[in-house]
Parts: sequence; structure tokens; C-alpha cells
Amino acid sequence: SSVEQAERYTRRLANHHYENFIVASVFLPRRLRQHFYNIYAYCRWADDLADEVPDPSAAMELLNWWGTELSRCYSGAATHPVFIALQGTIERFEIPIEPFSDLLVAFRQDQTVRRYPTWDAVLEYCRYSANPVGRLVLYLCGYRDHDRQTLSDFTCTALQLANFWQDVSRDLDKDRIYIPADLMASTGLGEADLFDRRFDGRYRRLMRILVERTRELFRKGLPLVQCVAPNLRIDIELFSRGGLAVLDAIESIGYNTLEQRPSLTGAAKLKLIGRALGEHALTYARR
Repeated sequence: SSVEQAERYTRRLANHHYENFIVASVFLPRRLRQHFYNIYAYCRWADDLADEVPDPSAAMELLNWWGTELSRCYSGAATHPVFIALQGTIERFEIPIEPFSDLLVAFRQDQTVRRYPTWDAVLEYCRYSANPVGRLVLYLCGYRDHDRQTLSDFTCTALQLANFWQDVSRDLDKDRIYIPADLMASTGLGEADLFDRRFDGRYRRLMRILVERTRELFRKGLPLVQCVAPNLRIDIELFSRGGLAVLDAIESIGYNTLEQRPSLTGAAKLKLIGRALGEHALTYARR
């Protein structure tokens, strides 16, 4: 497969799979778009290998194969179209292997771990499942420093957590609980209450705590917007605003994510884009 064919493949994969990614990529500097597609394709494949195979041991084998392909890519011997496309991105931006391999740590963990005892245990999972994505974006944007990475980690962890609280019911259907067990116990809730979809004041109290903790992480990450080049600010801000809007949506349904899944309407998404564009319109016009 030629590089051109491989890049066409990753571009098609990104545009086909993820509407939010398309929205974000519209505001990216054109020179970066293909590289974003290449990274997205890597993440998409890993996610599918982890989630689409019902047997955890088979999924683990596939993830190990993907890890081997990643190593081959870093040794200049890529054969899979995703890695043929990605190899050029890795070389051009001097991206280390760690963020890619860290993502695989999280996907492997998903095969064996379905409960988390503490808040810190959930944050540790996010360190592998979410934070590498933000760091990859920073590498593409030319940033390699610890301070920006830390701000990015806050934002990415918060996005992952917002997704967990939004998807409680879906995850229960897969026998997964990301709500920390100690926090559940402190509000008097047990696993059986979750599986019975027993929504009451205890669950509302628990979800309010989780939403507020997650909001605080978003707040800690927000300074990143001012720490990147002006032509990247819309994208960074959209991710943060989108995550905060999910938390607002959870609050607006009285925190009842046991019985319903709050989501953003098309109008709400357009409003977010409008606000971000409004704040950075002059910058965007100059691109």
C-alpha cells in the first residue's frame, strides 16, 4: 500500500466514523488535518479491536498484534495502512511511542478490569485511556513541554469522566462500572441498586459529587486555551466546552443517568461552535 493510498484510507475512516472529529477538524489548520486523521485511525482501530470482539482473550490477542504492528512502525517496517500513514506523522513530529502504547494499556485493562475501588484508580485508568490523546495532539501542534501536557491531561481526563457519567447505563449493560466503589458506598449505594436502575436521592447525590469533581478538572485545564497558538484555540476550546455541556446536560435531567442518557442536541452543538468562533473569530479569519 502506498503512502497516498494509506492516507486516503485514514481520512475516509475518520470522516466515516466520528462526526465530532469532523467538526473539530474543520477548524484545524489544513497542514495538520491529515496527521489528525492518521492518529485518529490508530485510536479507532485499537478501540474496535478492544470493543467489537466479545471474547476478552481474543480481544487481548488482537491488541497484542496491534502493539506488534506499532513496534514495526517505529522500526520503519510498517505494513498495515494505518501505520504506513502514521509513520510519516511520527517522523515529522518526532512523536515518542509512549502515548500510542499507553492507549493500548487502557484497552488491555478493559478486558480484565470492570470495577474501580477509588477515585484515584479511575484517574489512573484515564491516565492511559484519555491523556495520551491530548499529548498526541500537542505533539502535532509542536508542543512538548510538561506544563502544557499537564493542562491537557486535566482536560482529557475530564472528558473521559464526563463520558463515563453520561454512559452509566450503557456501561452497566456491559457489566462495567466506572463509578468509584468507595464513593458509592459513602452514599449508601450498592451495585445491585445500579443494576436495578434504582434512581433516588442517593444516586443523585453521588452523581452531583462526580459532576462537580469533573467540572473542577475542566476548570484546571482551561488555561491551555491561552497556551496554544491562536489558530488552534477553537479546537481546544470546543473540546472543553463540549465536555462541560455534557455535565450541564446531566445536571438538567436531575442527574438521572441511570434511566436516561443525556446528550447534546444539534442546536446545542452549533451554539458551542458559535461561541468558540465568536471568541476567536478574528484569529480564525486571519488563517
